[in-house]
Amino acid sequence: MPRTSARDPLVDRERAKIDRIDERILGLLNERARLAQRIGARKARRRKARADAPEGFWVPSREKRIRRRLRTLNRGPLSDDHVAAIFREIISASRALEARLTVAYLGPEGTFTNQAAREIFGSGVALTPAESIAEVFTEVERRRADFGVVPVENSTEGAVTSTLDLLIESPLRIAGEVRLDVEQCLVGTAPEWSAIRRVLSHPQGLAQCRRWLAANLPQASLEPVASTSRAAELAAGDPATAAVASRLAAERAGLRILAADIQDQRGNATRFFVLGHRDAETPSGDDKTSIVCTVKDEIGVLAKLLQPLAASGVSLHKIESRPLRGRPWEYVFFLDLRGHRSDARVKRALARMQPLTTSLKILGSYPAA
Repeated sequence: MPRTSARDPLVDRERAKIDRIDERILGLLNERARLAQRIGARKARRRKARADAPEGFWVPSREKRIRRRLRTLNRGPLSDDHVAAIFREIISASRALEARLTVAYLGPEGTFTNQAAREIFGSGVALTPAESIAEVFTEVERRRADFGVVPVENSTEGAVTSTLDLLIESPLRIAGEVRLDVEQCLVGTAPEWSAIRRVLSHPQGLAQCRRWLAANLPQASLEPVASTSRAAELAAGDPATAAVASRLAAERAGLRILAADIQDQRGNATRFFVLGHRDAETPSGDDKTSIVCTVKDEIGVLAKLLQPLAASGVSLHKIESRPLRGRPWEYVFFLDLRGHRSDARVKRALARMQPLTTSLKILGSYPAA
C-alpha cells in the first residue's frame, strides 16, 4: 500500500487563517464595488443634467493618486509592482460596474499596444483592435470607442510620425500616457536557427533587432509586415519563417520562444498615448502638457519660443519637429511640458509663447507615466 503523507497541523492552521482573510478581502472588495456603483450613478445623473460634466468614468489623475498612496503605504513582502497589478484589476472591475468602456488600440491582439492598453485600463474594458493608427483615431472620433491607445515614441527608434501627424488635425485630446518596457523575442516553430529563411515583424521591431539578426541569422531575409502580432500569425504556418514579436503574440499564435530579449539596446521602451474627447481636467500632481505649434520663419524664433518656458520655471520634457504638410521647408513643433495646463506657471508660459507662433494648440494635459 502507498504511504500517505502526514498532515501538518501548523500548515492547516495557516491555511485556515488564509481562508478567513480571503473571506474578509472578498467582503471588502464588494463593499468597495458598491461604493463605486453609487459614484457611477451620481456621475451618470450629472452627465445627463450637464453636457459639460467635468469628468467621465475613467479619471487617470484619481487612479494615479491611488497608486502613489499605495506605494507609500506598502510595507511588503508584496512588491510595489505586484500591488499595482492587483489594484489595477480591482479598479478596472469597479470601473466596469460604473460603465463598460470600449478602448480601441493598434492591433491585432497580441501587439505591444494591446499590452499597453491592458496595462492602463486593466481587463474590465472592451478592447477592440484596429488595423492602423489612423483607424484608432477614427474609432474614437466617431465615438465607436470611448478611448484609443496608440504608440507615440520608442526609446530606440524615436517618434512614431503617423501618430504625431494625426494629432495636428484631430479634435481628440491626449488623456493619458503609459510607458511599456519592450522585450522583443524571436518566435517560431523552427527546430534550429539555421532552418530559418525569413524573419517577419513590424518595421520598428526589425529595426530594434537589426544587429542581433545580422549576427545570428545572416541567412534570413527580413520582411516588414503590419504588426508584430501579424508576423507571429504568419510564422505559425511555416517552420522556415520566424517572427520578431512579444511573448503575448507568441502565446496567442502557439509559437515557441526561440530567443528572448534580442533587441540591440537594453532599456528598450515605448510610450503610448491614450486618446479621448477630454484630457485630464484634474491635476494629479505629476502631469505633462503636450502642445503643437507652427512658428514664423525668422532667425532665432525657436530660441525665442523656448525662452518663456525658462522665464516661467516650466521644464521642457521633449521637443520634436515634423514637416508642415503642403508647405515645403516649414515645420511644426511638438513640445511636452512638465505641469498641468491649469498650473499658473504653464498658463503664463503659454500666454507668452502664443504671439511668437502662427498657431498653437494644446493637445492635452495628463498624468505623466
